[in-house]
Amino acid sequence: MKDYNKLLNNLKASGGLRHLPEIEHQGIYIEKGGQTMLNLSSNDYLGLAARLDLRNNFLGRLKESGLPLSSTSSRLLTGNYSIYTELEQDMADRFGREACLLFNSGYHANTGILPALADKRTLILADKLVHASIIDGILLGDAPFRRFRHNDYGQLEQLLGKEAADYEQVIIATESIFSMDGDVADLRRLVSLKKQYPNVMLYVDEAHAIGVRGNNGLGIAEEQGCIKEIDLLVGTFGKALASMGAYLLCSGTIREYLVNTMRPLIFSTALPPAQIAWTKYLFDLLPSLGKEREQLRITSHLLREQLQGHGGEISDSHIVPYIIGENDACIAKAEELQRKGFYCLPVRPPTVPQGTSRIRFSLTAAVDAEAINNLSSLLNK
Repeated sequence: MKDYNKLLNNLKASGGLRHLPEIEHQGIYIEKGGQTMLNLSSNDYLGLAARLDLRNNFLGRLKESGLPLSSTSSRLLTGNYSIYTELEQDMADRFGREACLLFNSGYHANTGILPALADKRTLILADKLVHASIIDGILLGDAPFRRFRHNDYGQLEQLLGKEAADYEQVIIATESIFSMDGDVADLRRLVSLKKQYPNVMLYVDEAHAIGVRGNNGLGIAEEQGCIKEIDLLVGTFGKALASMGAYLLCSGTIREYLVNTMRPLIFSTALPPAQIAWTKYLFDLLPSLGKEREQLRITSHLLREQLQGHGGEISDSHIVPYIIGENDACIAKAEELQRKGFYCLPVRPPTVPQGTSRIRFSLTAAVDAEAINNLSSLLNK
C-alpha cells in the first residue's frame, strides 16, 4: 500500500504542500488570521460578486419567479427547466451563433466536449500552456494529440502541413487569455490557419476573457472580430460573471451530438434553476459594464508596466505574473505581502513549470491605482 504520509512529507519538503485557506470575505478584502488584506487573487474580475445592489435586486426577482434551489436531476431527465433554454437562446443571439449549450463548470466542459467529439481518427493540437482541464479532456479520450510550443503558430502550421491530411479531423485547442501568464492568443491567426484545411476545427477557451474583453464583454473573440469563425467557443460563468457553470457556442448539430454523447452532461445533476437565473441576470448586464472593463484595463496596464522585467512584460491582461523562480522564495514573498496587507498566493509546479514559481496577481475592477502603486513599491524594493 502507498505511504501517503511519506508522499505528503515529500511535498512539504519540496515546498509544494497545499492547504485549504481559512478565510472570510469582506467585499474586496480577505480576512485571515485576524488580518484584513486586499484580495489580489480573485477571479471576480468585474467586482460583481461583492455588489450587494445586484444581489438584492436579483433576490427580489427570484422570490417572484419561484425558481427552485435544486434541479433534482440531469437535464435529460427532469432538470431541464425553461430558464436553461432562455439563457442558451439569449447567449446564442448575443454572440450571433447558431446554438449554445450550458454545463455545470468549466472543468465539466473541457473534460467532456473533447472526448465526445474526438476519436482515433481525430488529431488534437493543443497549445503547450492550455489549462489542466483541457489536458484532462484530451487524456480522457481516444484521440492522438500533439502539444505545440506556446503561441508558436509557425510550429502549429508545420504540424498541420505534416499531419492534417492523415486524419479525418483536426482540433486546435487554445485559451484566449492564458491563466498563468496572462498573455493573449492571436485568434485571427488561428482562424486563418484553420481555413487552410477543410478538416480543421478551432476550440477556444475564453474562461479568463468573457466579461472583461470586447466592447460588449464577449471576450477576445469579440475584440479580435472572429466570434463566428471559432467552431467551439467555450467560457465560464465562475469568474467575471460571478456565478457558476460554463457554456459552449457552436453549431446546432454539434450541440445535439453533445447532448447525446457528452458524459459529464448526461450523468450530472443540472445546476439549480435559481443559479441559472442569476447567471442570466448578470449576462444581460454585460454590455452596460464598460466602466468596470475600462477600470480593469487601466490598473492592469499600470501593474504590468511596474513589473517589467519580472513578469509584467509577459502579460497582456488583468492576470499579471511576478516570477520568482524557486518554491521557497515564492512562498516567503507571498507571506511577506500578506503581512503587509495584500492577499496574494504562490503558484508552484506542477501548475507552472519547474523554476518559474510565481505570485499570480489577479486584478479586479474594484482595485484602484493607489493600491497598485503601494503593491509595486513593495515588489520593487
